Amino acid sequence: MSIFSLDHWPLLFVSAAMIVAAVIDGWKLKVPNWLTYPLVIGGWAFALCHNFGWLEGSGVGGIGASLLGTLFGFLLLLPVYAIGGMGAGDVKMQMGFGAWVGAYFGIADGLRVIWWAFAAAVIIGGAIGLGMIVVRRRYRQNLVNTREILGDLIGAPSVGAVADRAAVRKPRMHLLPYGIPLCLGFVGYLIYLHTF
Repeated sequence: MSIFSLDHWPLLFVSAAMIVAAVIDGWKLKVPNWLTYPLVIGGWAFALCHNFGWLEGSGVGGIGASLLGTLFGFLLLLPVYAIGGMGAGDVKMQMGFGAWVGAYFGIADGLRVIWWAFAAAVIIGGAIGLGMIVVRRRYRQNLVNTREILGDLIGAPSVGAVADRAAVRKPRMHLLPYGIPLCLGFVGYLIYLHTF
């Protein structure tokens, strides 16, 4: 069973949206609202179609599964976003993925797909980050940044203080457009799921 067939058009659609988001994030270091908001709302509308008995054979989840998928996608990235580790566009990108996946797979399978796609994205993001460190060869600066980040996480009085310190540090850091590993994790996991 291949994801690249019209039988799985919702997965093709969300995969295409993830690819567009990743390209824009790589280009502009930002995932735009004009893409993420319609993606989230479109996932909810798709789920509502299932509740009303429309779009037979295009998935099994209703609005509850879609909302839960959206919330789960949000909660997975909330800690990293709260401390300034990624942008709001990346969070909304994952929420849109969660909305569509919840509507397509239902609650239990949808949450499982969101979790494993997120886990794949984290591993890919870590590998890309390590690759960036090796290519740039700024090991000492990366070590200083890592110490500061860990020190902030342990010693800062609040999440807001961690975010403020991250904002001060941000201009001297090489940023990873996290929409790229998110896309690779999401789309890669969907391909894996429908190939094996």
